[in-house]
Amino acid sequence: MADLDHSSSDDVSVDSREKSSQDTKLEFTEDEETLITRMYNLVGERWSLIAGRIPGRTAEEIEKYWNSRFSTSQ
Repeated sequence: MADLDHSSSDDVSVDSREKSSQDTKLEFTEDEETLITRMYNLVGERWSLIAGRIPGRTAEEIEKYWNSRFSTSQ
């Protein structure tokens, strides 16, 4: 029984590694990118409001996308 518990915890760690690798590269469609840009111009950094217009996207994903694309630091 202990082996069963151990193997299931290994499965969880593999899943979390896969998820974190997916989070590092967010892919957005051209329509999503256009909508994010237009909404940002209208409402600013209100990520949750923007995410509400894009099904399946979270505010964190959109903010991360925006900051990676349009970072003002030089």
